[in-house]
Amino acid sequence: MQIPSVMPFTIGLDYGTNSARAVVVDCADGREIGTAVVDYPSGHQGILLNPADHHLARQSPADYVFVLEQATLQALAAARSAEPGFSADQVIGIGMDGTGSSPIPVDSGNVPIASKAEFSSNLNAQCWLWKDHTGIPEAAAITETAARMRPQYLAKIGGTYSSEWFWAKIWHCLKVDEAVFDAAYSWVELADFIPAVLAGVTDPRKIQRGVCMAGHKALYAEDWNGLPDKEFLTALNPKLADLRDRLYDQAHDASAIAGHLCVDWAEKLGLPAGIPIAIGEMDVHYGAIGCGVDEGTLVKVIGTSTCDCAVVSAEKTVADIPGICGIVKGAILPGYFGIEAGQSAVGDIFKWFVEGVLGDVSLHGPLTDAAAALRPGQSGLLALDWNNGNRTILVDQSLTGLLLGQTLYTTQGEIYRALIEATAFGARAIVDRIREYGVPVERIVCSGGIAEKNPLLMQIYADVTGCEMRVSRSSQACALGSAIGAAVIAGAHPDFKTAQAAMTGLKEISFKPIPENQAIYQKLYDLYRELHDAFGGVNPSANLGHIMKDLLALKAQQSH
Repeated sequence: MQIPSVMPFTIGLDYGTNSARAVVVDCADGREIGTAVVDYPSGHQGILLNPADHHLARQSPADYVFVLEQATLQALAAARSAEPGFSADQVIGIGMDGTGSSPIPVDSGNVPIASKAEFSSNLNAQCWLWKDHTGIPEAAAITETAARMRPQYLAKIGGTYSSEWFWAKIWHCLKVDEAVFDAAYSWVELADFIPAVLAGVTDPRKIQRGVCMAGHKALYAEDWNGLPDKEFLTALNPKLADLRDRLYDQAHDASAIAGHLCVDWAEKLGLPAGIPIAIGEMDVHYGAIGCGVDEGTLVKVIGTSTCDCAVVSAEKTVADIPGICGIVKGAILPGYFGIEAGQSAVGDIFKWFVEGVLGDVSLHGPLTDAAAALRPGQSGLLALDWNNGNRTILVDQSLTGLLLGQTLYTTQGEIYRALIEATAFGARAIVDRIREYGVPVERIVCSGGIAEKNPLLMQIYADVTGCEMRVSRSSQACALGSAIGAAVIAGAHPDFKTAQAAMTGLKEISFKPIPENQAIYQKLYDLYRELHDAFGGVNPSANLGHIMKDLLALKAQQSH
């Protein structure tokens, strides 16, 4: 592969929960010369909801196509404004990431069935967004069936299949709306759908699927020749076994090309036709690449939820790790095992309290200030971070949040700090679990708006985990990672290691553990783990009667 003498540009597209963004990136050094963020126009902040079912969260596939055009055109316009010499002809590739598992029911022409008149108002015909948990019973049945018939399936996904994932959602659709299921020729993950749209692929069977979605969400592995076998799927429902033939046989890592920009979309975007499109990955997987992930570096992408990503060389043996979201060869970085974990809600918890309970979006800043004035343990509060279930390590979306230690004098600032601390304790549980099974964690690099804008949270995370916390140089790490993927497959760099060295970096700011805070947080974390294990079913017979009094003792100690 010939490396160009003058570095060109690539475009990275990042499809998040509430909006999508596009960045135009200089392949030489990772400079983002043009950025645009476009909100999804439908639903509540881009999400289609059902007030009668808090587990339901869908999204309009039409919104995905709308923001694809709008965000790309706006980013290109911003690039031309910021860099007068820039021309769209200098763009040599496009990369894209998306939330997951977010499967879309499509017809045989790869057209979302939600676009058909008879299904346009049917929530079951829309994209089943990652945070949709309506498939809790189906996930439990998949776990039980796999434990009985195919225990190897569970070994690579932490032992429990999640309601956030592919098969649980599709099976739930079959149960509650067979007309939608029957109308769908196939189902396509968001991260596979957009590259296929750009490439003009009109046959779902010809879409180049990414292994990170397939492996982490759909039980795909080379060890058993791809997707789950038909005997297993028939044990769930024969229609799922029939669907297997209309999905895919092979999934690819980020070294593969998803396709080339078709003439139609080249004209819409003003880009050169035929430029390569990178394989779609999960947002946080390309985000990890944009943060410089390498063996020993744990990347935390902190947003509405969090995802923790680590890699281990594929030449090594990685133990099965109970309670994580999967170990998949080729996921995240080619040539490595991708290891994924995460929390089902972080930013969403703060949003729930400030905007949902208190009803005032302007309170985030004042409450952060009030929380920062408190010492660890001074609030007397302890919370569980399960307002949207537990993704790792319990893998139970039917769990709920908890706030313990309230008195008649508890303040909003104290609650806000307790919620931040709860997410930090959940983060530490993940770090402890993967370290326990031999995955090195020597440093933690964070990305996302919360990591950049909330030094209080970052310091609490450092004190709770005992790790130095660093922040990605890019405020759009996921989109940057997508652009890096495009740079590699387009030939601007020979491999991901070289591309990451050139195009990623860290901010100078660093958050190091404060020893006296660590000592208090160790006591609080021990109490958190008692609550975690008791309410999470690990130790249901635990005696919790001492916890309120222990919190009061810590509060008295830290209030002087």
